[in-house]
Amino acid sequence: MQLELLFRNQRSAEAPQESLFIRGRWIRLSLVRNRRARRYVLRLSSNGVARVTIPRGGSISEGRRFLQRNISWIERQLLRQASQPAANETWTNCTEILFRGEPVRLRVETKDGRSRVWLGAEVFPIKYPSGDLRPELEGCLWALAATELSLRVAELAALHNLKVRRVSVRNQRSRWGSCSRLGTLSLNWRLVQTPAFVRDYIILHEMAHLKEMNHSDRFWREVGRLCPEFAMAEGWLKSNSRKVL
Repeated sequence: MQLELLFRNQRSAEAPQESLFIRGRWIRLSLVRNRRARRYVLRLSSNGVARVTIPRGGSISEGRRFLQRNISWIERQLLRQASQPAANETWTNCTEILFRGEPVRLRVETKDGRSRVWLGAEVFPIKYPSGDLRPELEGCLWALAATELSLRVAELAALHNLKVRRVSVRNQRSRWGSCSRLGTLSLNWRLVQTPAFVRDYIILHEMAHLKEMNHSDRFWREVGRLCPEFAMAEGWLKSNSRKVL
């Protein structure tokens, strides 16, 4: 298949901004150098940006060739994304969202001048019950995640005799977590919307980077040791990530 690239005038410090025409649409490209990476990596975000990570010693031109060799993978991902329902843009009373891995409907209740939202059996106080509930409720879920994820990291680190220096709960839009060389785990607050086994897998996946800062075979063996059923969690993420991220 012919790879078509459109060079734009806008450039970043790392690489030119480019677009790829595939399956009748333009896909924005991001070619980013990472001195810690050991190989070329291609990812397609939920908002349709193809990102190629270029390792130390690599080149932009080889990054493009790597992309061209993986065009069929991008096509499959685009088809998968198109087949999945997109997450609701706004949340109102009775909107269905994922919470702890289950689809639940928001239920707004106002009593004695106070409003709250029920998600299944759990309740969250809110100040503005009319209109879009999403910004305020996402803030509540983020606060919940900040508490729960930190506690779960501590439990799993103790269980596997691993040392995590710090836990950061963030608002990433295209990734579930990351691990720094200093031992800081950054986790997506939306993990409270996933099942417990998926949440634990993401945490253990990032903990595996404490020993292997790459995605080599040794890294995946460490993942398998920490989380033997990780393939089931990967399957859930492939099927449901777009409903959350």
